[in-house]
Amino acid sequence: MTRFNLDRTNLPMLDSSQAARLDAMTDAELTAQAADDPDNPPLTDDELARIASARRVRAIRAQTGLSQQRFAATYRINLARLRDLEQGRSRADSALLAYLTVIEGEPEAVLRALG
Repeated sequence: MTRFNLDRTNLPMLDSSQAARLDAMTDAELTAQAADDPDNPPLTDDELARIASARRVRAIRAQTGLSQQRFAATYRINLARLRDLEQGRSRADSALLAYLTVIEGEPEAVLRALG
């Protein structure tokens, strides 16, 4: 496998003929080409669910303004588990989702309860 490092200061650009070819394609043609690309298979329902879960967990933590380490310590969540959740390696179970929802809506109440 070849690795590619993106230089953010010198992003690759399409030339005018490449841009014109893409502009001429319909959404259906673009979708078909993407589906036929063996290097870019479509995401499974489970992968999409893990991504959605990761975004939700990360958004709730970001709302608090805490780092992963501080959030985990403050709300007594295992740091490794939090990292796995935020990176989409695992999904939160219903109890943890409920806890995170309470943290999202009433963080002060959770802090008082944890004393």
